[in-house]
Amino acid sequence: MATASWCARRGWPVHPLSPGRKTPAANCADCRTTLHTHADCPCLPAGRWCHGFHAATLDQRRIKQWWTAHPNFGVGIACGPAGLLVIDIDAKHAQPPGRDRILPGIPIADHVNLTGLATGFHTLAILAALRGHPSPADDDTTLRVRTPSGGLHVWYRTADSRPWQCSAGSSQGRALAWQVDIRAHGGYIIAPGTTTSYGIYAALGDVREPAPLPFWLAQDLERTGHLPAPHVPAPRSVPPRAHQAVLAAGGGRHPHLLASVLAPVEACGQVPEGAGFSDTLNRAAYTLGGLIAAGRLAREEAERALKEAAAAARPGQERRIEQIIRSGLSAGHQRPLHARGGRT
Repeated sequence: MATASWCARRGWPVHPLSPGRKTPAANCADCRTTLHTHADCPCLPAGRWCHGFHAATLDQRRIKQWWTAHPNFGVGIACGPAGLLVIDIDAKHAQPPGRDRILPGIPIADHVNLTGLATGFHTLAILAALRGHPSPADDDTTLRVRTPSGGLHVWYRTADSRPWQCSAGSSQGRALAWQVDIRAHGGYIIAPGTTTSYGIYAALGDVREPAPLPFWLAQDLERTGHLPAPHVPAPRSVPPRAHQAVLAAGGGRHPHLLASVLAPVEACGQVPEGAGFSDTLNRAAYTLGGLIAAGRLAREEAERALKEAAAAARPGQERRIEQIIRSGLSAGHQRPLHARGGRT
């Protein structure tokens, strides 16, 4: 109870873990036998702990009620609502996977000797060294928790409300490094001081507060897909009058075609926000997709011009720009825009 209360006072919502284990306390009998989501569950509004981290709370009265009735409960913390991102480093020695999965997105040449590479401590140290920084495992400015298996949880707080995503280091999908897991939105972490049948989760040193997530680490987490893709508007048809304007301006001459289509995108650069940039870029990409399909423009030429115009209007948004362009071109390509007959 003391651990749970301490966490809640720091703004970290807590939920019970099964005694001696690192998994959430079991659902009630009704929730075990009835298929429903946590959003539809009557237990949570009633103050019961079903559905794992979805039941996490800051309510000290509820915390007292839960842990008084079950003093052997462990303590889990819902990372997303707590604004936490925890690096979970595995110390278990294992045979490395293929070189492309050790540091996803960072090629490791065949001549590099990987002898001795066996744990998450090794892979995270290599990643940090490549970025010119010490390993987060050695970061004594933030809360670090030694796990019973010899691994390490390195706690950071996120600077904004973006929903950083969880991952498993052994996954073939989203991963930061082999043998390094990420606990964030949609997951939970075990509170320091919690004891399982394997041992205690013990905080190291004197630091008990998470430091801000280092910028270089945030960049690598974003690079490896730990932020969800930004919303991309659904492709929308270009109004007939816009089609006519493009056709009239083009006449098969590429410079005029591109200038006519890109003019609204370039105009967004005169307004820092509120210009409907995403929708404008989407429409331009949709139109050029139709012109490409009709054989009136080369895809490489159109895509390059779109990216240049969009980047000039909204610098620093390259990832979002590429997604919008890709979506719009693909949709427009399904309806060729011919010189006389319009869309087919």
